[in-house]
Formats: sequence, C-alpha cells, structure tokens
Amino acid sequence: MIYLDNCATTKVRPEVRQVILDSLEKDFANPSSLHSFGMKAEEKLEESRKIIGDFLAVKAEEIFFTSGGTESNNTFISSAIEKNKKYGKKLITTELEHDAVLEVFKKYESLGYQVYYLNCDEYGRADLDQLSQLMDDQVILVSIIHVNNELGSINNIKKAVEIIREKNKKTLIHSDGVQAFGKIKVNLKDLGVDGYSVSSHKVHGPKGTGALYVKKGLNLDPFILGGGQESGFRSGTENTNSIFAFAKAVEILERNFDKELAHKQGLKDQVLAYIKNIDDVVINSPEESPSAIVNLSFLDTRGEVILHYLEQDQIYISTTSACHSNRKSKTNLEKIGKDPKVVDGSIRLCFSYENTKEDIEIFLDKLKFAVEDIRKITTKRKR
Repeated sequence: MIYLDNCATTKVRPEVRQVILDSLEKDFANPSSLHSFGMKAEEKLEESRKIIGDFLAVKAEEIFFTSGGTESNNTFISSAIEKNKKYGKKLITTELEHDAVLEVFKKYESLGYQVYYLNCDEYGRADLDQLSQLMDDQVILVSIIHVNNELGSINNIKKAVEIIREKNKKTLIHSDGVQAFGKIKVNLKDLGVDGYSVSSHKVHGPKGTGALYVKKGLNLDPFILGGGQESGFRSGTENTNSIFAFAKAVEILERNFDKELAHKQGLKDQVLAYIKNIDDVVINSPEESPSAIVNLSFLDTRGEVILHYLEQDQIYISTTSACHSNRKSKTNLEKIGKDPKVVDGSIRLCFSYENTKEDIEIFLDKLKFAVEDIRKITTKRKR
C-alpha cells in the first residue's frame, strides 16, 4: 500500500499506538477522581498539556484539550463572539476557510452579524490589503486559516495580526492551524494570535482528540458546559488515553521534525521533477507551501477517475479536502476562479515520514499511465 492522503488523516505511529494500549490497561482512571489512581492520570494529563504547549511555544495552562479541530474552531469562534459582541457585530474571515470555520460564521451571519470574506489570490492566500481596509472599531473577531487544507498555501498570520492590532486592539484573532501543525514551524507567541486550533490525527496521533490554544487572560466563556473540566473551559471527561498518545506523537514529531521535513521535501521535489514528463499539468500549490502538500491538475482528466485508477493498485490520494468529498460545496480551486478544466483534473498529495522514494517512483509510473489512459478516452469523446 502507498498512502499519500496524509492531509486527510495520518497513520498512528507504532510508539503512539503502544501508548494507547498501555494507558487502556494502566492509566484508565478518571483524572477528576480524588484517589491516587485518578491523581496519577491527572499528572499524565498535565504532562501531555506541557508537551503540546512547549511544541507551540506557549504555556501549558493556555492549552485546552478538545475532540479535534472542528470543536476547537467552533469553541473559540463562538466564545470569542459572545465575549466581544458588546463592541460590535462585524466579523472577518476568508472565503477559503475549512467548513468547521465557515459554517460557524454562516450561523452568526444568519443571526444578524456582518460577515466579511477576504478575497484570496490565485494560490489561495488571503488579501491582507483588503483586511486593512475592512478593519475598524466594529470588528470583534478575525479568523484566518494558517495553511490551506487543499492547496497548502500559507497565510502570513503574523502580518495579519499586526494589521488588526494597529486598527483595533479589542479585536480577537483566531487561526485554524490544523494543517500547519506538524508541517511548518509554529510559534504562537511570535504569531500573536488569541486562539489557535490543532488536531491529533494530522500528526500521527489518534482521531477524536485535539487542542485549542487560548491566550492567557482572555477569560472566554465555555462553549460546552457540565462538570467543569479543563479549568472550567471545556466540560466532559477528558479522553485521556488519546491525549497521552497525542502528546507522544508531538514528542516524536518535535524530535524528528527537521529530518522528516527534509525527507518530505525530497519526495515533493521528486514529484515536481517527474511531472514535467506529463503534458498539460498545472501546479496549484504555491512554491512556499509545506513540503508535505502538493496540489496538481492534469487537464482533460478528472481527479476522481485518477483516484480510482490508482486505488486499484492500493495507492491512495485525494482530490480535495476529506470534508468536501461528501458534499456539494465548492472546492477552493473553484472559489478562486480556476478554469473548470483545472478544477476537474485536480488531485492532492500529502506525504509522510513513512513514504519512500521507491513508493513515489511506483506512484508516478501508475499516475502517468492513468493520466494517459484517461486522456485517450476523453480525446475520443471530443472527436
């Protein structure tokens, strides 16, 4: 099997899987329990919080565990709007956000808030000049994705924060960092955001676990109420087994980051060098996109058909974000006005530390065959 859909989800590392198994047997106590067994689980929970906080260059107390990126995005955006609604009803985001952000903004739009969607360039990067023009004392929240989940484009979050702070210091700033986390170096103190969302299953940890950074002192009201876990901000018994595993994945990621980054860059370079042998290819990802992501379009083909050709040989890719695959909403390529031929023939590749040069050689050989075979059919139809 050759798995190149690592933006959708990653395979759990063997060491991470072992942590889950061990914790199910030895560390299953509720961390809110007062007995020593529960206190041991709480200690491990706090150790996990510190590992993830350190990786993001923030304090452990600023990290709150959630069920994943969707909950983290929903929680910060909703809580931030509720906190700041006394200052105005103007919200800013981009047209290329993940649905876990866009759907929340649409909800508040239906409640009477003014939502402004920043335009994006041909590679999906947000228009910061437009952001500057829109900023005023009525803007209560801005949310801009860090790394685009379909194209790999990187938004200049630090610059966006500078623009926002200069215009309105009361505006709260959030970034969806789910695809940035583990793919580029992230220092949240340097970025200056108030909230940042990450997910475990994008970094070889288990699904159903994530984290939300909330800048100390914001005092946001909780989004989920109940038993008062996570310092009262996120109620519900913590998914400790997965959180311990998440922390292990981050621990390994930090140790291997530079080496694995260079490895993935080598694989990406291998792909980009080879596709010159295939006619009518469009590279949709910008040059500076993370080494793990590349989006390509093969004209006069359909990405879906390429996907099904390749899966016959147990090679797995994607055509778009996994969250878009079962919906009829527009893809990012459509939103930025790409030619329908480019949209139809697009595929997304996401590499991991497990992929080898030999894997990529096999994939590229099969890809070339698929593209050429599909084009024979489409050319006949045109005639």
